[in-house]
Amino acid sequence: MKIKFTHYITAICIAFMSFTAQAQSKVTHIDFQKLVSEMPEVIAAQEEIQKLEKDYTNEIESSLKELQTKMQNYSADAENQTDLTNQKRQQELQGMEQNIQQFRQTALQDVQQKQADLLRPLIEKARAAVEKVATAQGFDYVMDSSQGSSVLMAKGKDLMADVKTELSF
Repeated sequence: MKIKFTHYITAICIAFMSFTAQAQSKVTHIDFQKLVSEMPEVIAAQEEIQKLEKDYTNEIESSLKELQTKMQNYSADAENQTDLTNQKRQQELQGMEQNIQQFRQTALQDVQQKQADLLRPLIEKARAAVEKVATAQGFDYVMDSSQGSSVLMAKGKDLMADVKTELSF
């Protein structure tokens, strides 16, 4: 009777251990920020965004030079003009300043929108590739090991190389 009870306990222990082993999830990690920043499409998108920023900056600088030139000309000629003419010139300069400020804000919003429009699908593409590779390799969870993320230790499988292969770079 004692032998049957010992076998019964052993069988329960083995079953519990195999259940526990099956219940454990497989976890991996990837530096998602690094992955995205190294994607050729992201690099090209960032170059396009920088070009747009530069174009806006050049346009703003040109407007500021024009404003400054007018201010200097109006200031030098103010004594030769009537008060009414000087007031109109002052209003013109204020209008130019307001237009430049509005253009700055519009340019900033445009750059931010362009960045979102270009990067959003690329980030989703990277996320889908991570999910595909992780699923193919049997991982249940993928932790983001980017700087500032919550992963404190990452000694497990790093999916970076496999995901780069999936994304063809």
